[in-house]
Amino acid sequence: MASRQGGVVTRQQALARGYSAQEIRRLTQPAGPWVVVRRGAYCERELWDSVERYDGRALLRDRAAHLMVQPEHLMSHDSAARSHGLPFLAPLTGLSHLTRYGVGGSRTHYGVKHHLTQIGLLNTEVHAGMPVTGFARTVVDIGREHGWRSGMVAADHALMVGFAKDDLEAELAVMRCWPGVTEARAGVDKARVGAESVGETLTRPFLEEIGLFDPDLQFPVRIAERVAWIDLRIGCHLIEFDGRKKYLRPEQGGVADRPVEDIVWEERQRQLAVCRRGFGMSRLIWDEVMGSERETAQRRVLAEYQETCARYGDVLPEHLAREAAEIRERRPRVRPRPRRRVVA
Repeated sequence: MASRQGGVVTRQQALARGYSAQEIRRLTQPAGPWVVVRRGAYCERELWDSVERYDGRALLRDRAAHLMVQPEHLMSHDSAARSHGLPFLAPLTGLSHLTRYGVGGSRTHYGVKHHLTQIGLLNTEVHAGMPVTGFARTVVDIGREHGWRSGMVAADHALMVGFAKDDLEAELAVMRCWPGVTEARAGVDKARVGAESVGETLTRPFLEEIGLFDPDLQFPVRIAERVAWIDLRIGCHLIEFDGRKKYLRPEQGGVADRPVEDIVWEERQRQLAVCRRGFGMSRLIWDEVMGSERETAQRRVLAEYQETCARYGDVLPEHLAREAAEIRERRPRVRPRPRRRVVA
């Protein structure tokens, strides 16, 4: 039963299968083999310890909340985003979210935010027995709940996995007068195909604030016998966002398959080779894009961009533009991907 329900069972289900109240108390002791996910819902400690501390455990709490709520509902907003694997900026509170039929509005009760809708529970997918709002609807709900930045992150990801802006705009049309729809619309309007990480998405508003608009995403530069794909380009200036995951081993939650010093050395050699083609470059990390070092980093990037313009001009030379167009035509970096199947 737990396997069918994403790893979670309720107290009533355990009692119905023959466990006694005394057995459940023993199993859920502090060092016991079961963990209390929320009052009246449990999972195995081995599963709890194996999942990612924030999103993985929050998803188990979402599944527990679904099992404990009696009225017909869909898990939605943050809960649906976690179930879809949809990236969004982490909120300050780890609430579970559900949508059910009723008069409009919302309320929060025991760690669950209830959203009420009068249009019915439409466009449903089912994940591990848990009904969730459809992918496009979830993207727009994230923008309504958390603002345009988080909505843009979610919308960028939707475009990357094969959805079109028309899919998102169709959801916005239904929500014409709903709370937060202006923020959600702004996030969808700013979304672009080509961002491959949350950091790359958030680099765009970082650049806009210093007057650098409409960057070219995933720009190819030929170096030796291979092609380097650059996150963003404005004129002859390139911008790379460096996430921490590529420097961490898989057991640390990263993707590094060799020593970190080798990765850093290869990046340095790659940057030198790219810049020799007639480019300047800026590199950014998370604390500079969204953290305490943002203003300092903006001044640095603007100075580096101006230096590039003084050296190479502010317009991409024709031979580099032609080369990039030929590479993109032969081996496009951004490829359409199949959409997720919607279960009605």
